[in-house]
Order: sequence, then C-alpha cells, then structure tokens
Amino acid sequence: DTVLPEVSRAAIVPLVIGPEQAARDASAALADSGFLVSPIRPPTVPQGTARLRISITRNVTKGDIGALSESLDRIMIPA
Repeated sequence: DTVLPEVSRAAIVPLVIGPEQAARDASAALADSGFLVSPIRPPTVPQGTARLRISITRNVTKGDIGALSESLDRIMIPA
C-alpha cells in the first residue's frame, strides 16, 4: 500500500516519488482518474526528490481520500 504521513494537520501533503519523470507520470495518471495533483520538480526540490503535492480542502470527503488512495496504489504499484 502507498505510505502517506500518519498524521498531518496541514492542508498540503507531499508524497516523495523520486525521479522527476515518475512524478510527472503519476500526476498525469491521477489526472486521468479525476484528481488534480501537481508534481513538484527540481529546481523547487533537490534532484531525485520530485514529489506530488496533494492538497486537502474542506470539501474533500473520506470517500475522496479513499478513492485517491486506491488510485495511488494502482499508480505506484503497477499490476
């Protein structure tokens, strides 16, 4: 399963992916699933630490979080 931070009180949750292209690909795949999750790439972050910027707003439901988690599992661990 995808590992997200256990507790976060922040509205932005970073998910470190690693390679820049992998973060771009994950962002595109999430967009295909209906999620707008931006890739954060160098020079904003150090080389090799590209990440996804997951923004949680007050309108996000537990169902949305579950669907995002399932999408991340499919993307991060291809069949």
